[in-house]
Amino acid sequence: MAKPVRRAGNLPADATSFVGRRQELVEIKKKLAEARVVSLVGPGGVGKTRLAIRAATELARGFRDGAWLIELAEVHDPGLTGKAVMAALDLRDQAATEPVDLVLSFLEDRQLLLVMDNCEHLLGAVAELVTQVLKVGAGVRVVVTSREPLSVDGEHIAPVPPLDLPLLRDDEPLGQLRQNEAVALFVDRAAAAAGAFQLSEANRRAVVELCRRLDGLPLAIELAAVRTRLLGVDQVLERLSDRFALLTRGSRAALPRHQTLRTTLDWSYDLLTDAERALIRMLWVFAGRFTLEDVEGVCGSSQALELMASVVDKSLVSKEDVKGFACYRMHETMREYALLKLRESGEQSEAERRCLEHYRSMTQRFGPTARYHLIESVAWMDLEIDNIRSVLRRCLLNGETAAGLELTAAIGWYWIIRATTEGVRWLEQFLESDRAETPVHGRAYFMRGFLAVLKADAVSAQPWLGRAVSTARRADDPALLAQSLAMGSVAERMAGDRDAAARSVDEAGRVALELGDAAATLGVLQARAIGALFDGDLDALRAATTAGIDLAREVGDLYALEIMLGELAGTTLVVGEGEQARPLYAEGLRIARQIDDRVTQFYFVDALACLAARSSQPRLAAQLLGSALSMQAAAGASLLAFMTPMVEQAIEAAMAALGAAKFQAELETGRRLSREAAMRLALGESPRTAAGEQDGAGTGLLAKRETDVARLLAEGLSNKEIGARLFISQRTVDSHVRSILNKLGFNSRAQVAAWMATNQP
Repeated sequence: MAKPVRRAGNLPADATSFVGRRQELVEIKKKLAEARVVSLVGPGGVGKTRLAIRAATELARGFRDGAWLIELAEVHDPGLTGKAVMAALDLRDQAATEPVDLVLSFLEDRQLLLVMDNCEHLLGAVAELVTQVLKVGAGVRVVVTSREPLSVDGEHIAPVPPLDLPLLRDDEPLGQLRQNEAVALFVDRAAAAAGAFQLSEANRRAVVELCRRLDGLPLAIELAAVRTRLLGVDQVLERLSDRFALLTRGSRAALPRHQTLRTTLDWSYDLLTDAERALIRMLWVFAGRFTLEDVEGVCGSSQALELMASVVDKSLVSKEDVKGFACYRMHETMREYALLKLRESGEQSEAERRCLEHYRSMTQRFGPTARYHLIESVAWMDLEIDNIRSVLRRCLLNGETAAGLELTAAIGWYWIIRATTEGVRWLEQFLESDRAETPVHGRAYFMRGFLAVLKADAVSAQPWLGRAVSTARRADDPALLAQSLAMGSVAERMAGDRDAAARSVDEAGRVALELGDAAATLGVLQARAIGALFDGDLDALRAATTAGIDLAREVGDLYALEIMLGELAGTTLVVGEGEQARPLYAEGLRIARQIDDRVTQFYFVDALACLAARSSQPRLAAQLLGSALSMQAAAGASLLAFMTPMVEQAIEAAMAALGAAKFQAELETGRRLSREAAMRLALGESPRTAAGEQDGAGTGLLAKRETDVARLLAEGLSNKEIGARLFISQRTVDSHVRSILNKLGFNSRAQVAAWMATNQP
């Protein structure tokens, strides 16, 4: 069957795998035509998620802006519900706009379908958010999956029962029996597990009895079906029936459905080896996706790869690829079961301790140096953030505030580029809970002040940065002192205190000069550039940004480099030197694309639109202006003050050249471009699709992770150094290097380096 084409959205690619439930699908579509919220309600294990995704896949064509899945199973803090929706919609918590406000603003003129999955533990927060969304977004429809209704106005409830049970009739035609959804699911999963399973006259009765014994529960049927890899259907039925008989002391009375699922899980769990059972219990600590390196780090098993392969084969853990990374995830029902077994074993505290130590160790690898490896470090944090959030939440609950604060501060660059508001929230919770001053507190104070500056909140930033300065003085930490003084100077400038800002940056400059620290020096140069910008001193601004660009290039600080390039380009644009500004903006935009800095992407696309208007390219200018509007809304950013008159001039020039109607049409074309397409347009690159890059494709023959390894190998790094840079084990790097050599037909690292020099993207 051909897969439906989706105009937009983030639904999983396997949404067309077997679901059945044609009657329920028809009912959901009917209810959505009558109501704006439809809640699929039923117990765990009945397949609510898969049904919702299939319905959304089939309905997506009817929504201009597609269908979007918001996965809430891993969100255990109601305060992060809006953040989860924002992230699923590919919005960015990076500016002054609060996540919920950003979501509401974005949805105001959209026509789309939201699927909010696994809401039962967040009913209040989800109900409040859905109510707000429906008020502002007339074109938005919502499908909810939950064990309970949301109880919001206008909600239509669609109960999701187990699959229809097959009849115990030997005379029913085999073709007709295949149409039963419970039987069809068993056959589909057994064929996937065993490779050649078919429903036949010989096995039909065993299949029917098994589906009936399992009450038509999809998860239970899947767990039983996978056992046909090693057992016949009759054997599977016999062993399960024995388990049920033992539980009910021989009674053939039907058990409650939740007990049926629990018994099936017990049966599957008991069939595992001791090592596999220990692994399943420990995997509970991972709230979201996790990697083999995580399993090795937390479980400490030398057989992690073999054990993971075994539990994946048994459908107890699922495997998925995320941007070239092999990742794993536990079904939420299986995770609940794993916690139950973990508590029974008395291992929960030990599992939580090992998980905390694993992530502390991983984040300490980069910590202060993350700014020099932003692409790798932020990519790792993107993948692991759900697990890190879970660790932070447990730290709060368990009173381990010092460890939680250390971890929160260590991933500061994630908060800077990805989650400003969330970073503020975590820092404040830990700082409020742990008032004892340590060196970690100084870094946390600085990060809290930095985030306030990014949110244009000078009033909040100043006291935090003041605390960072005081702590750095007491701890005799000159690097922290210089950076805190420099950032404090920026906050003081924003607050209008020119004299205090000058004193702070002068002292920061003296400390940084004596220290010779690149990060401190870059902070001082940035503060001087901001001061010059406020003063309108273009010469001083050029001097500070030029020096900053040179140093940032030298040490590999991409964040500082993109900011300094933008400031220098802005200076040349203000004085009318557009041709000098263009390459600076273009380089800055390429960097912003690399590190996925959405706010800076918006600024640079807007600036390049202004340059297009000045160079008599009105159609290009109009499309880029439209793209910038969409990018601004998705990032919750504000237009820079000095850019406002230039954007207005660009609009006037393009409209005069095209006419009002044509300008509006081109503007709308730009608004509908994806971010990647907009950046390609702004940079004058080929309009070809960037799907390969977005999906994490690598350099030609190499996969994404192999390309990363080859790039670092070409820089002369050892396998151990590559592992530290990419946050993977040396054994994994060894495997990637062997694969690279085999794929390219080389026998030396030097050949790989030479090949990368001519093939690097």
